[in-house]
Amino acid sequence: MEQKTDSKTPAMWADWQKQLADYWVDSLQRSVIFTDILRKRGNNYISHIRGGQPPVLTYNYEMILNAKHFERPVNYALVRISDRRRRIEPAPESPDRRRSAEVQRRPKRPIVIVDPRAGHGPGIGGSKRDSEIGMALAHGHPVYFILFYTDPFPGQTMADVITAMEKFLEKVVELHPDADAPALMGNCQAGWAAALASAERPDLVGCLVLNGAPLSYWSGVAGVNPMRYRGGLVGGVWVNSFLSDLGNGVFDGANLVANFELLNPANTFWTKQYNVYANLDTEEERYLSFEKWWGGFFMLNTDEIHYIVRNLFVGNKLEKGQLELREGRKISLKSIESPIVVFASLGDNITPAQQALNWIPRVYSSVEDIRRHGQVIVYIVHKDIGHLGIFVAGSVAKKEHKEIIGNFDMIEFLSPGLYEMVIEGDVKNENFTSAFEPRTFADIAAYDDGAQDETDFSVVDKVSEANDNVYQLMARPWTKLWTTQLSAEILRWLHPLRTQRYLFADINPLMRPVKNIASIVRTHRTPAAPDNPFTALERDCSAFVENTLDIYRDWRDRNQEHLFQLIYGSDWLRGFFPPPEPASPAETSDAEHADYDRRLLAVAEGGHAAGLIRIYMAVARLGQQVKRKHFEIGGEIARTHRVLKKLRPAQFKKIMHEQTAILQADEDKALGALSVLIRDKNDREEALGVARRLCLVDGVYNDAEKVLVEKIRKGLGL
Repeated sequence: MEQKTDSKTPAMWADWQKQLADYWVDSLQRSVIFTDILRKRGNNYISHIRGGQPPVLTYNYEMILNAKHFERPVNYALVRISDRRRRIEPAPESPDRRRSAEVQRRPKRPIVIVDPRAGHGPGIGGSKRDSEIGMALAHGHPVYFILFYTDPFPGQTMADVITAMEKFLEKVVELHPDADAPALMGNCQAGWAAALASAERPDLVGCLVLNGAPLSYWSGVAGVNPMRYRGGLVGGVWVNSFLSDLGNGVFDGANLVANFELLNPANTFWTKQYNVYANLDTEEERYLSFEKWWGGFFMLNTDEIHYIVRNLFVGNKLEKGQLELREGRKISLKSIESPIVVFASLGDNITPAQQALNWIPRVYSSVEDIRRHGQVIVYIVHKDIGHLGIFVAGSVAKKEHKEIIGNFDMIEFLSPGLYEMVIEGDVKNENFTSAFEPRTFADIAAYDDGAQDETDFSVVDKVSEANDNVYQLMARPWTKLWTTQLSAEILRWLHPLRTQRYLFADINPLMRPVKNIASIVRTHRTPAAPDNPFTALERDCSAFVENTLDIYRDWRDRNQEHLFQLIYGSDWLRGFFPPPEPASPAETSDAEHADYDRRLLAVAEGGHAAGLIRIYMAVARLGQQVKRKHFEIGGEIARTHRVLKKLRPAQFKKIMHEQTAILQADEDKALGALSVLIRDKNDREEALGVARRLCLVDGVYNDAEKVLVEKIRKGLGL
C-alpha cells in the first residue's frame, strides 16, 4: 500500500508543476493583453476628445435643430434617429393582427429621449440595439434624441436649457401634426429637466417617462442610501462653487463621475478590471464600448451647477413647489397634464426608488387628489437592477422599456389615479403582457422607512446657504484672482480619471511596444484549463479583495451616516438653523380646476357617444387590475361601432376624460342618466351588450361586474 502511494507522489507533483506552469503562462499572456486593452481605452479616449466627443449612439441620426443658433444659445441639439428596426408585430392568432393595417395607417406618436448631463456625454440610452431607442423604433415610433456638447456656452442658464428643450418639443409637434403629442423620456438627471419642461409647457407632452429620475432628493432608507449624505458632509453647495472657480467658470464633469465611482470602490478599483482580465475573449468589446461613454467628461458652467446643487440636490425645492426656473414663477409638478410613468429600481444606489417615487405623496395630498386633478401616474419598480442598468441593460430594454413604450396609448386611457405596472407572463421567452393595478400612497410608503430623517436635510439646506455666502464673500475673490484659463486646463488634465486613461495611450512612448507584443501573444494564446486549481485560487483571491473593499465601503458609509446625523441632528446646530415644520401638500383647489369642476355637472350632456364611453370607463374603473386585453377590446369597439368610429382620437380622449370626471364625482347619478344620453331603445340594448362584453373579456363574470351591469341596465331604462 505504501509503495503504491509513493509511486503516485512524483506523478502528482509533476501534474501540479504542469498546472502551475500553464497558469503562469496564461496569467502573463492575460496581463499583456489586458495592458493592451488599457492602451486601446486610452487611444479611444483621445480619439473621442479629438472628434468632439460625439454621442455614443449606435444609431444614425440627422440634425433637426441646433440650439447654438438660438437667441439664447446653449450646447444642446435635437436630432432624429434615422435607423429603422423590424417592427414588433402582433402574434398571428392575436386580434391585433387583423387590425394591423388599420393601426399602421394612424400616425404613431413621436418619442423624444433625453440622456442625463451629469458628468457623462449623451447616447447611453441608445448605445445598444436593444435599448430605449431600439424598442421605440421596433414599435414604429418616430424617435428623436436631445443631445448636448462638451462645453456649455458662456452665460447659459438652466432656464435657457429648459427653453431650448421646449423649442425642440415644439418642432417635433410641428413635424407630426396628425399624431398625438410626443412622449418625453428623461433618464436620470434628465428626468427632472423633462419634468420642468412638461410643467412649463404641458401642451407639448403627451406622456412623461421618468427613468431612474430623482425628484425627491432627501429621500432614502437609513443604512442603505449613503450618497444623499455627501452634500451635507462637505458643507453644501460652496464646494461646487469653489471647483467651478478653479475651473475658471467651468465645472468639470469628471468630479461628478468620481463621486459615482466612489460609491462602489470594489467595482471601481477591482471588479470591473478583473472581470476583463479574467474574461478577455468575451469582455474586451463590451468594456471598451462602455468606457468610451464612461470616460467622456462633459462640463457645466458655474451658474448651472450652482442652480442644480442648491435648488435640487441640497434644497429639494422641486417636490416642495418652491423651485423658480424664471424669476417670480414657481414650478409645480401638478402643472403636468400628461400621464406620468415612473421607472425605479430597488437596486439603484444613485437614484433610490424612494427618490424616484416619494414626490408623488409630497405633491398630491391623496390618491383622490390625483384623480381630482385628472392625472394618471403609473410606476414600475424593478427588484434589483442597478442605476445604469435602467438605461443600458438589454434585458430591461426588452422587458420594461418595451412594455412602457408599447402601452402609451393604454396609459392615456386609464382612469385618473395611481397605478403600478405589473408585467405578467413568460419573461424568459419574451411572451408577456402588462397589467395596471390601482395603488395607494401606503404602497409607495412601503418602500421607505419613514420621513423622520429628512428634517436633517432641511438643516443642511440652511447651513449650505450660509457656507456659500461666506465663500462668495471671503474666499471667492482670492480663488478667482489666482485662477487662469491655463491653470484650469492643467487641473482638468491632471484629474485622476483622465490620467489613468491617457497615460496608457500611445502618446506614452512606453506603451508603443505593447501593441506588437500583444499581437504576438494573441497569436500564441494558450489559456489554462477551466479546472486549473491555480485559476480557481485566483478567483478566490479576487473574491477576497472584492469582499474586503465591500467591508470598507459598508464601514465608511455607516460612519458617514452617523457623522451626518451627529452634526445635523444636534440641538446646538438646530438652534442656529431650526428646521421648518413639515408642510402637507395642498389640495387641488376649485379655482385651479374650474373647468374640471364644471364638467362634473354635465351628467345629462353628450349624447350617444358620451353614453357609450361612460359605460366603457365605468367598467374600466371597476376592476382591481386593468389589463391589455380590456384596452384592446375597448379599442376594437371604438374602431368598429357606427357612432364611436366617427370620432377622431383627440375627440375620443376628450370625451373619455370628461366622462371619467363625471363618474368619479357621482357614479350612481352618472349611470342613472344613461337613458337621457342614449335615447333609442335598440341603441340602449346594444350599449348593455357592450357593457357585458367588456366585463366578460377575461372570461370571468364576478359579483361586482354583475352589480355594475345591473346599474347600467337600470340607468338605460331596460
